[in-house]
Amino acid sequence: MATLKINGEAKTFEAPDDMPLLWVLRDVLGMTGTKFGCGVAQCGACTVHVDGIAMRSCSVPLSAVAGRQITTIEGLAQNGVLHKVQQAWLDHDVPQCGYCQCGMIMAVAALLKDKPKPTDADIDANITNICRCGTFQQVRAAIHAAAASA
Repeated sequence: MATLKINGEAKTFEAPDDMPLLWVLRDVLGMTGTKFGCGVAQCGACTVHVDGIAMRSCSVPLSAVAGRQITTIEGLAQNGVLHKVQQAWLDHDVPQCGYCQCGMIMAVAALLKDKPKPTDADIDANITNICRCGTFQQVRAAIHAAAASA
């Protein structure tokens, strides 16, 4: 049996220690906001926060997150209020197909926690998630808007 603290709640379940966190979230716990994209930690669709740090959950084994705080897209909003990045995404019409957006939002939320007023160079260096629809200009605008709303 394993127990993880996810979005502030303890979740107990059975899974092998080498199972990727992504599959624990999706297949074992039924939390489908975190998406499978490439499976090799390149696209970022599976990004979650582990102790506040953005990580690609497809490449993180269950054994590596024991005792750590995990936040998924389902836990980003607090008390029914969207996180400022989620709100900026809506305000700037970022999503098209939406598949990569959960991971992108999680990556941006982590960036803004570390760099509240990121430059374009900071965004380029830190937000390496891939959007197949090509909404990168809206993403950049939304990041700057979220940073300005703090």
